[in-house]
Amino acid sequence: MATSDNKMADTDEKIFIGKGDETAWLTLALANRHGLVTGATGTGKTVSLQIMAEGFARAGVPVFAADIKGDLSGIAEVGEAKDFILKRAKEMGLDFQPDQFSTVFWDVFGEQGHPVRATVTEMGPLLLSRMLDLNDVQEGVLNVAFRVADENGLTLIDMKDLRSLLDAIAPAGGKKGPDAEFDPYEEIRKAAQSYGNVSKATIGTIQRQLLVLENQGGTKFFGEPALLLKDFMKADSDGRGMINILVADKLMQSPRLYATFLLWMLSELFEELPEAGDLAKPKLVFFFDEAHLLFNDAPKALLDKIEQVVRLIRSKGVGVYFVTQNPIDVPDKVLAQLGNRVQHALRAFTPRDQKAVNAAAQTFRPNPKLDTARVIMELGKGEALVSFLEGGGTPTMVERVMIRPPTARIGPVTPEERKAIMNKSPVKGKYDTAVDAESAYEMLQKRVAGTAAPANGEGGGILGQIGSIVGTIFGTNVKRGRLSTGQVIARDVTRSVTNKVVGGIVADLGKSVGGSLGSSVGRALVRGALGGLLRR
Repeated sequence: MATSDNKMADTDEKIFIGKGDETAWLTLALANRHGLVTGATGTGKTVSLQIMAEGFARAGVPVFAADIKGDLSGIAEVGEAKDFILKRAKEMGLDFQPDQFSTVFWDVFGEQGHPVRATVTEMGPLLLSRMLDLNDVQEGVLNVAFRVADENGLTLIDMKDLRSLLDAIAPAGGKKGPDAEFDPYEEIRKAAQSYGNVSKATIGTIQRQLLVLENQGGTKFFGEPALLLKDFMKADSDGRGMINILVADKLMQSPRLYATFLLWMLSELFEELPEAGDLAKPKLVFFFDEAHLLFNDAPKALLDKIEQVVRLIRSKGVGVYFVTQNPIDVPDKVLAQLGNRVQHALRAFTPRDQKAVNAAAQTFRPNPKLDTARVIMELGKGEALVSFLEGGGTPTMVERVMIRPPTARIGPVTPEERKAIMNKSPVKGKYDTAVDAESAYEMLQKRVAGTAAPANGEGGGILGQIGSIVGTIFGTNVKRGRLSTGQVIARDVTRSVTNKVVGGIVADLGKSVGGSLGSSVGRALVRGALGGLLRR
C-alpha cells in the first residue's frame, strides 16, 4: 500500500500501522520487545492484529495467532475493494492494493485445521496442574507421578498413560503379608511413597479432574505425532512468513485449556530456540488473544514464571503480543515488558470503567497535545492511540492515528476455501493421523501380565528399555528364581557393555530417535512446562 508521492508501504525495517498527525511505524528490530493491543469489543482490535500480521509476513517473519471468532482467517484470501476500505485509504492518501498471505490452519480438535498435539510428558506437571485446576497437595502428587515415570522409563504420551500411572502409584488395598496376592506395581508404589504421602483420595480427585478435561476435548490434545514448533517458523516460496492460525472458537469454550495450551507453546519456544540476541527482525511473532484468560486465578508461582518467559524469550528472537480489552487485565510485571502499544476505544459507563480508562492512559508516554484519558473514550472505530519503541528502545509519545485498512480479506473464509487451503498446506498429512505408540499404559499392562522387566530394572527411560531388550535375549530379566551360570555371565556382560557405551549414545539417541522415546530424553530435568526456567 503506497501513495503516489509519499510511500507508506511496509519496508525491510518498519511496518506501516496508521497515520494521524504523525505516521505510526512498528520497527522490526524492536518488535521482539513485545506488545499489547487493547480496546472494547467491536473497536477494531482484530483489524489491528491483522495489519500487524500482514506486515510481519511481508517482512518474512512467521506469525502465530489465535483466531477466537474466525474473523482472522480471511487473511488467507485476496482483499476486496469495499467502499469503506477505499474511503479510509483515500482519507489517508493511500492506494488500496489487494493482497493475500500463505496460511496454515491449526485446530486442537482437528476439525477446522491440522491437529495440534502435545505429549503429557512435554506438558509437564506445572502446566497440567494449571489445566486441571489442582491445589498444592494434588500438584505435589502429580509431580511425584512424573518423577516415578521418569525413573522407571514410563513414557507419558496420552491421557490413558497418565491414568494408568496414577493407578499404579495409588496405595494398594486388600490383604498384606505372606498370603497377599502378587502386586505387579509394588515397587512403583514404594517409589512413589518414598517422596511423600500419596493417598487414594488425592489420586481419585486428580482422576476426576482428568475426566473433566477429557469431556472438554483434552483427549484429542494429548497424543502423537506431537507438534514440532519448527513447523510454525517457515516462509513460503516468495520469502514471506507463513501465518499460522489456531482455530479457537470451540477451544474457547474451555478457557483454561486454551490459556494453558498457548502458555505451553511459549514455554516450548523458550526451551527449544537458541539465544539469538538483537536481530534485524524477529524469528516468530506470537499473538495471544483473550490474554486475560492466561492470568485469571493463576497462582503467584505461575505468574512469576510467565513474567520470566515473556522477559527472557525476547533474546530468543520471539515477539509476544497480548490482545485483550484493557491493560489492567495484564499484571504489572508483564505489562512492563510490552513496549509496543495499540489502544482502541474504551467506554466508561461506571466508576470501575472510568478507573480502567485512567489506568490505560497512564501506561502511555504522555503527549502534551493529547488528553489521553479523554481521547480513549472518544476514539471511533478504526482509530487508536499508539506508541511504538524507537531508536534506543524508548517508547514514542502517544499519538492518535487511523489504522490503515488491511490488504487481505476482512472476515472469515468459507468452509470450501478453508478446505482448499488445507489441501495445499505444507504440513498436510504430517499430523492428520494419530499414532498410538507403546508407552506407559502398554508397559504397565505388560507388568500386570508378567511380561515386563522389574520396576527397578537396571535404570529407567532409554537405558531401562535397552537393558530390557538385551536382558530378554539373554534371559537375565527374570523376576523370580535362580539364574543359571550362563545367565549370570550374560547379565554381567550386559551390565558392563551398557555402562560403557550408554554415555556416548544417549545424547545421539535423544536427537535421532523420534516419537515418544526421543521426546522423553532429558525430560526429567528439562520439561516443556517452563522447564528451561527451572534450571536457572
